[in-house]
Amino acid sequence: MSGSAPRIGGFIIVAACLGMALLQGCSTVERLGGTKKEGVSTDSAARYVTPEDPMARPIQVAWTSARASNCGFMFDPVKLKDDFMRNESRTVTDPYQLQRISQAYDYTLASVGDTIKSDPKYCTRERTDAIRADLRRYLAGDYSPTAKLAR
Repeated sequence: MSGSAPRIGGFIIVAACLGMALLQGCSTVERLGGTKKEGVSTDSAARYVTPEDPMARPIQVAWTSARASNCGFMFDPVKLKDDFMRNESRTVTDPYQLQRISQAYDYTLASVGDTIKSDPKYCTRERTDAIRADLRRYLAGDYSPTAKLAR
């Protein structure tokens, strides 16, 4: 019986290592560990993302989607994200990077939506004009990171 104990212990170690490798591959360890999330958490932070930031495109498209949804624009936010991710997958071949882009998009969409939904004066004429211009561009497939400031 003592001969089987090392085998079971070895099996547990191998299983634990395999489990950790799988978790790291899907970045669950990062989320569980509380490390920094991709994306931005507020409207004002999204406003000033520089075009050089590797996450500028997903942040600005998600920012515009959150603002457009909040201001009552008629569009399909799920389709916008699907189209955006399809476009990203044409140029980004690394599955981990695509996952980071998707997470940045989702985090920005949710957090910006949460920060602006309680402001009844958010949808000013100037803001809706800026949102409309960016949303039209994105719906046409132009995802360049040049979103207009929410004036």
